[in-house]
Amino acid sequence: MPSNHNRMNKIDEELKKEISNIISLELKNPHLTGLISVTKVKTTPDLRFAKVYVTMINEKSKKENLSILKQSSGYIRSAVAKKVNLRNTPEIIFEFDESLEYGSRIDEILKNITKDLKKGE
Repeated sequence: MPSNHNRMNKIDEELKKEISNIISLELKNPHLTGLISVTKVKTTPDLRFAKVYVTMINEKSKKENLSILKQSSGYIRSAVAKKVNLRNTPEIIFEFDESLEYGSRIDEILKNITKDLKKGE
């Protein structure tokens, strides 16, 4: 079982690298704004689906960007098929990665708590 787990990790990492490159270098959509990073890829063991988690910095609209990525998923999938040697190229499902925002919210809360504690001293 562990060897299959390692194989899935390698596939996820390879897909993450290729999809990042395709988004930043090949997707020519003027409506795609800001810096889009692929943070994680989770592929199903049967290789039918790959959830691609993205974060965005300086974007005008997360919803619009996510929508464009979803519309481009067919193109991205065929570009991946040419670069990654897999029997089946998974269908790509884009999701917004909330973990970074969640982390910054926690940082902000902790800063405020620290300020309040210092005022109270």
